[in-house]
Amino acid sequence: MPRDTDPKSQTAAPRAASPASRRIDDWVSFWDRPHAIYVSERHADIHYRDIAAAITRYLPGPAAWVLDYGCGEALHADTVAAAAGRLFLCEAAPSVRRKLAVRYDGVGKIEAIAPESLAAMPDHSLDLIVVNSVVQYLSRSELLALLGQWRRLLAPGGMLVIGDVIPPDVSAWQDLMALLRYARANGFLPAALFGVLRTAASPYRKLRATHGLARYGEADFMALLRSAGFSAERQAVNIEHNQARMTFTARPLDDY
Repeated sequence: MPRDTDPKSQTAAPRAASPASRRIDDWVSFWDRPHAIYVSERHADIHYRDIAAAITRYLPGPAAWVLDYGCGEALHADTVAAAAGRLFLCEAAPSVRRKLAVRYDGVGKIEAIAPESLAAMPDHSLDLIVVNSVVQYLSRSELLALLGQWRRLLAPGGMLVIGDVIPPDVSAWQDLMALLRYARANGFLPAALFGVLRTAASPYRKLRATHGLARYGEADFMALLRSAGFSAERQAVNIEHNQARMTFTARPLDDY
């Protein structure tokens, strides 16, 4: 496995002349600014704690190289890094990426990178790629392009985990009720009730109304993964708290 090359020492490929679509740019701009998606500090902490725990359960071993694509603030990434060989936190929003670099400065196993840096990473260098709550912001063609990149990066026997995929029949009301149940179970229900009102008046609602969220049925998403060269299965439990959404694991078909 060609891991003697450090992505930091390589020159990232230049950004293409036709950058990410306006839709993606708008979403990246949203995440790059202060927002009210997490209704309180406790909500954010619990959310990222649970995601870190879920990622750790997918680790194939203590030497694994891991990519968390679209990681957000990754408040508990040190938990994953402690159980892995190396962890790359890939985040498109520059301000979030800067916070990650500061938060984990001195943690040798963790590196915060931009999506463009993946082009310079060696083939077959990652054992686990986790993409959680990201695909809803991508067009189908954008997702297919990324699947090709992730397939290139996965080592033999490596796994891709795609979480929080939204089925076509899941409504905003179901999302709200899932959040309130999660809040009640974790002690931030009053903040969640207030946060719902705040989010309703935020740019998130406007962006969601303008751009929509990508949705996939189980069979459709499985077919998409197969078309990109993966063998895949749906997991019984979603990586996030909302169990109306789906998590899939996939491996390059070359492994079979």
